[in-house]
Amino acid sequence: MTLPTLAVVSGPPGTGKTTLAHELAHHLGCPAIIRDEIKQGMVLATPGFTPGPQDPLNLPTLAAFFTVLQVLLKAGVTVVAEAAFQDRLWRPNLEPLADLAHIRVIRCTVPAAIAHARIAQRAEHSNHRAAHADQDLLEAIAAGQHSLESFVPISLDVPTLTVDTADGYSPDIQHIAAFARTSAQNGSPANAR
Repeated sequence: MTLPTLAVVSGPPGTGKTTLAHELAHHLGCPAIIRDEIKQGMVLATPGFTPGPQDPLNLPTLAAFFTVLQVLLKAGVTVVAEAAFQDRLWRPNLEPLADLAHIRVIRCTVPAAIAHARIAQRAEHSNHRAAHADQDLLEAIAAGQHSLESFVPISLDVPTLTVDTADGYSPDIQHIAAFARTSAQNGSPANAR
């Protein structure tokens, strides 16, 4: 049996990661494991929850996210994983999974103005976003304390594809899916840095 693929959709907040992760999982026919959705499920079981920088659900969410990935990969399941983690969280948690899967990183990018507009829109229109302190992020943006350039991307030596999500996907979803599929089908490197 060949190893499954772990397609990691990464990038700063507002770069379209969750939407792309769900669409990619649909194209591949596999599960999408979304960090924020795991946290939203935890919030439902935590009466009186208030999001913030010292959020008591952040560490349990991190543990659940990577535990679920490990269980699925050990079972031979190809998975799309999405989170806004920076390298300091992704890398040490992905390294132990390298023996279980072909890891492929998909790095989402957009101009800052688009990312900030998306964050504002979801904070206003999504009831589920209350779990994620989007209001604090909006205040940091307004104060000039949030910068996409300060985001530290995953630094693993694995094939990486940068996707511009400003207006659809560039490259398109078929190309992104092919990038994720290549390693699973023939084990060849799909390096698209």
